[in-house]
Amino acid sequence: MTIHRGPQAFPRTEYLGRLAEVKKEMSRRDLDALVVTSASDITYLTGYTALSGYVPQGLVVQIAEEEPTFILRRMDAPAAIYETFLDRTKIIGYPEALIGNPDADGYDTIIDFLLESGLGNRGIGIEVSTLFFQTAEKFKSRLPEARIVDCTHAVAWIRLVKSDREIEIMREAAAISDAAILRAAEVIRPGVREADAIAEILGTLARGANGKPGTMIQQIGLCSSPRTGTCHIPWSEDVFRDGSQINLELGGVRYGYCAGIMRTFSIGAPSDRLRRIHDAEVAGLGAALETIRPGTTCSDVANAFYRIIEKEGFRKESRCGYAHGIGWLEPTASLKDGDMTELKANMTFHLMLGNWIDEDFGYVISETFRVTDTGAEVLTSAPRQIFQI
Repeated sequence: MTIHRGPQAFPRTEYLGRLAEVKKEMSRRDLDALVVTSASDITYLTGYTALSGYVPQGLVVQIAEEEPTFILRRMDAPAAIYETFLDRTKIIGYPEALIGNPDADGYDTIIDFLLESGLGNRGIGIEVSTLFFQTAEKFKSRLPEARIVDCTHAVAWIRLVKSDREIEIMREAAAISDAAILRAAEVIRPGVREADAIAEILGTLARGANGKPGTMIQQIGLCSSPRTGTCHIPWSEDVFRDGSQINLELGGVRYGYCAGIMRTFSIGAPSDRLRRIHDAEVAGLGAALETIRPGTTCSDVANAFYRIIEKEGFRKESRCGYAHGIGWLEPTASLKDGDMTELKANMTFHLMLGNWIDEDFGYVISETFRVTDTGAEVLTSAPRQIFQI
């Protein structure tokens, strides 16, 4: 029996439209082929979300071909047939002999394909930042007559403005995020193990909301007293206690698209310090959201927040957020002082206002938002409060 194509999150026409934009950029750079190796970019251009990027794989986009060719490990080819819009003839599985092989790997199959396609002396783009140094050098040495161009983040910048269908999917992901925050408020209790609370939160992230299940689990950050000064740390073997503060970051996922959210919890009455920074940051969050509209810069949004909290005696050293979508972080625009990227309708960001002040104290709040024609649509909607347990 053969595997058949599964349900598609987007119509074929949308994928072809995305590829058309990529080909415009390729033409601007005088490229005949682009080798896409970023897992998130591959998801964007094909719908593929399987976790196989830990071994070589690549999507070869050719100017002269309507559909790209996806070259990946043979055992993962059925997943590509099931998940993507690609014709099965455009999916090539390389043999297992290339796994753990010190002399050749899956990138050699990609290079062989480029040579067999008559591209050995043409302009070829590669996403250098996703490759090991030795792999990038392999492309150059095995394609000596080609003009190799670094196209790192070229596709990511195209991803920055979302389609209406992408926004719809991110709204679904945001509803899952909200449900998980509310579930956290139900299960965080004195004496409960952090791991047991996380298990309940993970269940919500998988079950989803409004009849739309989560399709993947992103890393969850949970830190409780005395670890609230940490940021990217998972849960521990500890239990929650009276007087504990808990900082939580999570995001629902639909078809690879994420909607991040952060909230702070307190078992018992919050300290005065926590209340003061919460009030300042909620005010700053509101000011930042009021700044958002097409033509405003990322720097404008960040500085609107910074000005408010600095009036209250606080500072935030880290950026205020980043472009958000497939794979959580889109490596393009940042909400920070000096980033002059202009906002456009249907850009989406995680307005991440976590503030780690001392080694043993920090606070978190965030929202995922979409830029509209006139302002901001906040996709996440859990109450902007310290959840007092």
